[in-house]
Amino acid sequence: MTESMTELQAREEICRVGRSLFERGYVHGTAGNISVRLDDSQGGGFLITPTDACLGFLDPARLARLDAQAHQLSGDRASKTIALHAHIYCAARQFDPEVRCVVHTHSTHCVALSLRTQASAQEELLAALTPYFVMKVGRVPVIPYHRPGALEAVQQVAQAIGRYGEAGTPIRAVMLARLGPNVWHDSPAAAMAALEELEETARLACLGAEAPEPLTESQIEELRQNFGARW
Repeated sequence: MTESMTELQAREEICRVGRSLFERGYVHGTAGNISVRLDDSQGGGFLITPTDACLGFLDPARLARLDAQAHQLSGDRASKTIALHAHIYCAARQFDPEVRCVVHTHSTHCVALSLRTQASAQEELLAALTPYFVMKVGRVPVIPYHRPGALEAVQQVAQAIGRYGEAGTPIRAVMLARLGPNVWHDSPAAAMAALEELEETARLACLGAEAPEPLTESQIEELRQNFGARW
C-alpha cells in the first residue's frame, strides 16, 4: 500500500511528472493531462491539470481543484477530460482501491501503432512482447476512435475496465485510438513509469513499417462541426 500524499505534495508531484514527460518527449504542446484523487483526509475530490496547459510548465497553485463529484472548486479551468478520469477512478477502484493517479498522453509510438490497419482492428494494442510490459503494464484494450471528449469513449473505457476486472485480469491502461493512452496507478510516479514502459513497448512494435489508414470523411466532418477543424 502506497502512503497517501498531502494536497501540497500531490500538486508538486503532478508538476514534476508533467515536466519530466514534456522534457523527454512523451507529451508535446498542450497535449496530455494528469489527475490525482485526494484521500478523504485531504478533503477528497481531485486535482487535475488545467485545460490547454503545457505539462512542461505547470504551476502547482493553478492546478484545478475539484470536489468528489468533479465540480470545480478553485484553480484554472479543469481539463475537459475530467469526466473520463472520474469514470476511470470509479471503475478501476472496484478492482484496485489504491488507484490515485491517471496520466494521459499522446505518446508518439502508441498513437502510431493505433493507426495501423491491423492494430486498429485488434481488441488490445500490444501482445505480450516483453516481460516488463507484462509485469508493469499488462493488457491494454483499444477503445475505437471517438472525437476528443466524446461521452461514448468515456462509457467504453469504464466498460472495458469492468470487463477485464470481472474476468480476473484488472487493467491499468487503455488506448484511445488515434489519441493516446490513459494509464492509472497508485501515485503519479508509478503511473509515469507504467506509461514509459507502454510507450517503449509500442516503439519496439513500430519498428516495422506500414502505411496508416486515414480518418474517414464522416469523422473529419465531425471534427469540423465540433472543433472548427481547418481541413
